[in-house]
Amino acid sequence: MKQRLNENPTKKVINRDNRNLMNIAQYLKVGQSGHKRSIPPLDQWHPKHCGAMDLKILANGEWWHDGQLIKRQALIDLFSTVLWKEDGKFFLKTPVEQIEIQVEDEPLFVNQVDRIELDGKFYLQLQTSTQDVIIVDEAHPIFMRPYIAADGTEELRPYVHVRFGINAVIQRAAFYHLVEMGELLENEQGESILVLQSGDLHLKLGT
Repeated sequence: MKQRLNENPTKKVINRDNRNLMNIAQYLKVGQSGHKRSIPPLDQWHPKHCGAMDLKILANGEWWHDGQLIKRQALIDLFSTVLWKEDGKFFLKTPVEQIEIQVEDEPLFVNQVDRIELDGKFYLQLQTSTQDVIIVDEAHPIFMRPYIAADGTEELRPYVHVRFGINAVIQRAAFYHLVEMGELLENEQGESILVLQSGDLHLKLGT
């Protein structure tokens, strides 16, 4: 009898999480017009907090739900449109609910870098694995920040600001492409500095 009592709450939590994910997915599918991806006006929504969900985005970009790796990229792309950050915590947010999730570092990941021309000026354009397109400018700068892994190791990682306080990790191959587009210099301390230009914005990044 005690074993059944201990099992039931866990079963309810899992069912609730699955129901929440399905509700969010259904809302997003209805809200998206055709195949065009769009970011909802999350900053205009003020839903109630509905607790936490067993959903975790790892530092390597993997999404895990209830101990299972989410392999459907289309589903990840969908959920990434309602990512929200508030008071240092991450959420999935709709007009009616705001559910906390776990994020090891940042939930978005840049995997493509291009240079485009706009109004006679050249800009860096970054794209994430979830189809976000970011033009590097003063509102969306590239910066370096240390990341400390669970095992205590520390590494300096490159990021770009995307939206709503959320950043994207620039993955290794994409960062090497940025290095090719920029200029590597050495400062007075003998440290390598990557100099990048996007429009009128000049960036100096310690590497």
